[in-house]
Amino acid sequence: MFKWKKLGRVFNPAEVKNISWMQEFAQAPSVLVFEKFIRVYFSCRPPRDSNGQYVSNTAFVDLNRQNLFEILNIAENPILSLGEPGTFDEFGVYPTSVIRNEGVVLAYYGGWTRCESVPFNVAIGLAISHDDGKTFTKAGSGPVLSYTVNEPFVLSGPKIRKFNDRWYLFYIAGQKWIENNGNPEPVYKIRMAFSDDGINWIKTDKNLIDSKVEENEAQASPDVFFHNGRYHMFFCYRYSLNFRGRENGYRIGYATSVDLVNWVRNDEIAGIDISEEGWDSEMISYPHVFDLDGKIYMMYLGNQVGRYGFGLAQLEGEL
Repeated sequence: MFKWKKLGRVFNPAEVKNISWMQEFAQAPSVLVFEKFIRVYFSCRPPRDSNGQYVSNTAFVDLNRQNLFEILNIAENPILSLGEPGTFDEFGVYPTSVIRNEGVVLAYYGGWTRCESVPFNVAIGLAISHDDGKTFTKAGSGPVLSYTVNEPFVLSGPKIRKFNDRWYLFYIAGQKWIENNGNPEPVYKIRMAFSDDGINWIKTDKNLIDSKVEENEAQASPDVFFHNGRYHMFFCYRYSLNFRGRENGYRIGYATSVDLVNWVRNDEIAGIDISEEGWDSEMISYPHVFDLDGKIYMMYLGNQVGRYGFGLAQLEGEL
């Protein structure tokens, strides 16, 4: 069984002053390691507009590598602009996953558009940075991974990885919309695509993780890494209905695989759960695991899916 020691909340967007587009939420942390600091990308929002609608931007904070609770720098502007009218990312860039590749930094992100019968749709875009991840330029106006016959809506939550010179994109795909007290809610499952160039993708067209708490369980944030001859995945899951509180809210799960396609789920050994009180006492979600200076850390979201920021935990013992 894994055992994670919670170290505390690292960043709370409510404490940021004078940045109008970063007032609420710090969602889906993704880490890029530098010599003296780590850069944590996350998605944030300004207050709702006059129609009660949000947009979402992606920003970053730089944390001292020797003290991960010391903020050295906060992005002055979003790393990407929102899309032009009618494009897939007109209303949001969330979440984002970054990776270095041949002198540039690549960012795969969920692009949000608004709908009429349901609140939104999402597809996955690609952007490139030539200044060490400060700013990014979109690969184009459209997504690199979008809806298909068997994945008709809500392709989001990208986590980009490279194993044995092949690119792997873990993501979520919508299965259905269901009614939740008069409001439509999406059910989504974890899936994977692979590529030889990071642009043209072949979908495996298979749900990777079996449902546990119910058939309509929603799963997100599939964070995968290789260690000791097998692949490990930390992810999050929730009930389909009434999930915005403690009882049915997000929890962190775990699965393992030897081939990236067939996974064995065992949430009981994930080793991290909600706290008795405080900012992560109702839900815990969007895990991101990374290795830094011989220690393994997990960043994660707390209540209301990161409305009050993200926290840090450290793995005790061996992986």
